[in-house]
Amino acid sequence: MQLTTHPLIEEFPEYKDQIHTLKMDNSHFRRLAHEYEGIDKSIVRAEQGLEIVNDDYLSEIKKERLHLKDLIFKMIKNQ
Repeated sequence: MQLTTHPLIEEFPEYKDQIHTLKMDNSHFRRLAHEYEGIDKSIVRAEQGLEIVNDDYLSEIKKERLHLKDLIFKMIKNQ
């Protein structure tokens, strides 16, 4: 089974333009988006077995990805 990342553009396709604008104009949003993407890639690598992590760590970074996604969505909606 091929595991893939969850880019923000695919998570929120209806907000593609807002995401682009926020990445260009808002340094806080850009930092959150970058952090989200890094964690998302780490999760996929761990699930594919390319990185060895324990279950507790994987669970924690999944929670962090969800938290970041929530923060990002709030910023998109408040734009």
